[in-house]
Amino acid sequence: MSPVPPPGYYQTLIADDPFWLTLIKVVVIFAGLMVMTLFMIWFERRVVGRMQQRPGPNWNGPFGLLQSLADGLKLAFKEDIRPVLADKAVFFIAPVLSVVPAFVAWSVIPLGPEVSIFGERTALQLTDLPVGVLVVLACSSIGVYGIVLAGWASGSPYPLLGSLRSAAQVISYELALGLSIIAVVLYSGSLSTADIVSAQEGGWYVWLLPVSFLIFAVSMVGETNRAPFDLPEAESELVGGFHTEYSSLKFALFFLAEYVNMVTLSAVATTLFLGGWRAPWPLSLWAGANEGWFPLIWFLGKTMVFLFVYVWLRGTLPRQRYDQFMRLGWKLLIPVSLVWLMLVATLRVLRAELTTGQILIVGGVALVLLVGAALLLPDQPAPEEDPEPPVAADYPVPPLDLTVPPTPKRRRRAVTTSPDKDGETVGAGASREGDS
Repeated sequence: MSPVPPPGYYQTLIADDPFWLTLIKVVVIFAGLMVMTLFMIWFERRVVGRMQQRPGPNWNGPFGLLQSLADGLKLAFKEDIRPVLADKAVFFIAPVLSVVPAFVAWSVIPLGPEVSIFGERTALQLTDLPVGVLVVLACSSIGVYGIVLAGWASGSPYPLLGSLRSAAQVISYELALGLSIIAVVLYSGSLSTADIVSAQEGGWYVWLLPVSFLIFAVSMVGETNRAPFDLPEAESELVGGFHTEYSSLKFALFFLAEYVNMVTLSAVATTLFLGGWRAPWPLSLWAGANEGWFPLIWFLGKTMVFLFVYVWLRGTLPRQRYDQFMRLGWKLLIPVSLVWLMLVATLRVLRAELTTGQILIVGGVALVLLVGAALLLPDQPAPEEDPEPPVAADYPVPPLDLTVPPTPKRRRRAVTTSPDKDGETVGAGASREGDS
């Protein structure tokens, strides 16, 4: 088992990188994310096709691997249309604001331990900041501004509706996502992503903080506007959502931002809960599994598991209603996150102040008090049965006792006929009751 470096070690190591090495890292991360986007589009279509018993792309290249490249070239040569009522400057800046933060977030994600690149000792990470987790949260928050501005600058009601949905969505799920990370910070004692990976040398946080992991997993799907939480786009109801008026390369930037955000949050989940680049058991028993370039393989493998779950959800779950979606965020994820955070913080304090036996005694007393309170509470009387069938409270329905008055009968007016010049009869027609 490789020794754990002290906190701040990778910050000092990366700070000594020469300029050319930093430039190589930037180019490799940018190119890797571009290739990963092309791969994810192909991967999603193939997996969903297999789930729906159809082949998916299989024509361009072996197994259809060049289909994503063909789609990208097709988008590049499409006509770029801008609505007459659109704000020209904001209409152009919005897709850039969506895609740039998705790339910037990768600057603080550790891909591996210390390695040698052209004779220079460095870490497989662009930079390590003392507040790396906050950088990731800030990038995910800034990206929504591009969506909101795109809907507003289009000068059309449908994109505006999609952008407003996106603003409400990100506010709801950004809170739950941030609260789920606090427990990880409490146990690791650092906001540095590299130090969080080092702190999981004895065990992954997915086993220690399962509730935080589940909340983070649900919130990251809502954060990236993916099914079943793709309300900002919602093609069947919003005609494409915030990017309805976009075409050509501007639309391609939104498409790129969505898939890069998927990869980014999958990498963040791997870093925070699955040990980052550390090898899974039983490979971790081999000392060389966490040294050199092998950890890059483990990191990419864990990230691909999350990406497969993204595709799996899209191919199986239907889109939620807006009220269901908001209720899940505000009434379930956020309260559960707050209660779980209080339990984690209390346990941390008890472990620091008390021994294991004292903690068990305190926990047993608290459990006895809860059980006793539940038994001593008086039974609530059963509510009277409502003779009327229950009415859904969250979806507008007409009252069930509504009676529609009968339609008044029409009285036919006597039809008078008169011969015309050719000897044929012509009717004067009928009129409703009350006609004069």
